[in-house]
Amino acid sequence: MAKLIELRSFSDKRGSLSVLEDFQIPFTIKRFFYIYDVDDSVRGGHRHQNTFQAAICIKGACKIYTNNGRGERLVFDLNTPARCLLLEPTDWHQMFDFNRGTILLVAASSNFDVNDYVFDKYEEDIV
Repeated sequence: MAKLIELRSFSDKRGSLSVLEDFQIPFTIKRFFYIYDVDDSVRGGHRHQNTFQAAICIKGACKIYTNNGRGERLVFDLNTPARCLLLEPTDWHQMFDFNRGTILLVAASSNFDVNDYVFDKYEEDIV
């Protein structure tokens, strides 16, 4: 099930710093990617066989819809770099409503493998 975590953050007159440490992420990071310059498109639209992910909106804001196939359908608002969304492989997800200039950073537990992607949606009546 997708889980939102608040990152330890520190602010003073010089600016802000947010910290994501290994004990907060339940997987070893093998890949980073980032999504930016998004128009009004919806991104994602899949889940994974094996890959765990952690998403941080390091600039701007977007929303992420998740469905874990067991009745948990949630929308997370990533509107601060002090918040991280943890996604399990079973979390079918879509990213949408990107503000102009948004940069969404994603850490993944595996390298890219097209065979790891599952595009089929869960049945909406599963409870």
